[in-house]
Amino acid sequence: MAESEMLSNLMQIRAFCQVVDQGSVSRAADELYRTQSAVTRAIRDLEQALDVPLFERHANGMLLTDFGKCVLPRARRAIAELHQIPSQLAKLQGKSGQRRGDTEPLYLFNVRRLQIFISLCKTRHMQTVATLLGLSQPAVSAALKVLENGAGLALLERTPHGMMPSLAGQDIVPNLRRALNELRHIPADIAARRGVLEGTVQVGALPLGRTRLLPQAIIGLTQRYSGVKVVTNESAFSALASELRSGEVDFIFGALRSSDYAADMTTETLFTESMVILARKGHPLLSGAVTQAQLREARWVLPRAETPARRLLDNSFAAMNMPPPDPVVESGDLGIVRGLLLGSDMLAAVSARQLEHELESGELVKLSLDLADTHRAIGLTFRAGSLLSPAAQALVAEIRKVCAQSFTTPDFAFTPLLHREGVD
Repeated sequence: MAESEMLSNLMQIRAFCQVVDQGSVSRAADELYRTQSAVTRAIRDLEQALDVPLFERHANGMLLTDFGKCVLPRARRAIAELHQIPSQLAKLQGKSGQRRGDTEPLYLFNVRRLQIFISLCKTRHMQTVATLLGLSQPAVSAALKVLENGAGLALLERTPHGMMPSLAGQDIVPNLRRALNELRHIPADIAARRGVLEGTVQVGALPLGRTRLLPQAIIGLTQRYSGVKVVTNESAFSALASELRSGEVDFIFGALRSSDYAADMTTETLFTESMVILARKGHPLLSGAVTQAQLREARWVLPRAETPARRLLDNSFAAMNMPPPDPVVESGDLGIVRGLLLGSDMLAAVSARQLEHELESGELVKLSLDLADTHRAIGLTFRAGSLLSPAAQALVAEIRKVCAQSFTTPDFAFTPLLHREGVD
């Protein structure tokens, strides 16, 4: 089934929220400037699409069922995201003081239209979007025209490099993506209310979490719940943060970042660990105490410049009164780091947990040199105020359990925090 067919109809969701707010179909119809029969039909069609009763009909009004209470939080969030857009566009135009009747963005209440625009922002090519969504190019062009007429601004600009989002287009895309992602979770919320855990979890997987801990948590989750699918995203943190903000990623697991990125994020520290220097078995520097001269002359593979890990290393070497190494290779890919270490006399500064299999087998060995002040907090990063799907909540719980079970050796400090903290 196509994604648009799985997502709830936005006009029906709008009617649903109004009936909840007003307490009756007649008052909701007045608020929406629709007939009572149209609102009744919208609620009926939404109930049929979701295959659950959302209201109990009583003489004195409409009362939410348990399923209705389950759907309402995401329905409200999706509508709220779309209702924010007129004020955002007004600010770009230097306008203010618009009335609600003028700003209700009915042109946005169409799932396919929003999918077309988001796809255009990604691909920058109209025919590509038409092919991807099974539409004609004129249909794609018409959808864009409706959006731009409603916005009163150009949302895409034709350039030699393709159709690029305008400033207005860039500004509203996160809202659109968050609205669609709220709708995406509704079926899984309903299934969970029925006692069935299903749905797709989108995880941002950073290096310090993805080598062993995240795979173990995924195995535990998927063995217990066959209806759950997990998709991992191994992008750099900056890209993952953007995906997290738009709801494309449910949460990020790995080294935590500072508030430079994250006034709109919350974190949960699961453990802390330090970095170590690794070399292959039989490396010349393993025969005795390591001197600063040997470290300066060594060939290094280090994390990329400007990453938190690299800054920690630079500071650690400065504390030893020596300049930071000038790396031969910069890489955050553990497969590359592992291959370079095993096939040469290079040194690498990484978390021991990242290559613990090779350490346990003896293929790689830790140098007898402590890297002071390289402690890093490892844990979970969430979008502030986000509402995780039941499947995402279950994976988070599994990650917490795996971490609690794993860090029992004195080399690693486990610090469980069962609440989210603002990034500081």
